[in-house]
Amino acid sequence: HVQLVESGGGSVQTGESLRLSCAGSGYRYSTATMAWFRQAPGKEREGLAAIHLSAGNTYYADSVKGRFTISQDNAKSTVYLQLSSLKTEDTAMYHCANENRRYYALTTGYDYNYWGQGTQVTVS
Repeated sequence: HVQLVESGGGSVQTGESLRLSCAGSGYRYSTATMAWFRQAPGKEREGLAAIHLSAGNTYYADSVKGRFTISQDNAKSTVYLQLSSLKTEDTAMYHCANENRRYYALTTGYDYNYWGQGTQVTVS
């Protein structure tokens, strides 16, 4: 039973940074891919970054490449998303997702079966 819990969201000013965390359990580390998505009110869900846990390969959306960084702490079974140089348009609910397969690109949310409850990021 896969469980994902996000944390680290909050309200920040333009240009500041945040680090989001996704603590996971119940998945097979050797084959799992973890990803971050976001969704703002009235907008479609947007894929941001993904990481294959055992291989360490990372993938990013062009819109956040260079500003957002996905990483992991295996000992803590946690995946992070470092958000830098935040803009007002980054305001959204951020979700992490997990799937028990290796993806070779940043795919869509439809490719993930397990989701956390989300953490809100507000930039003003």
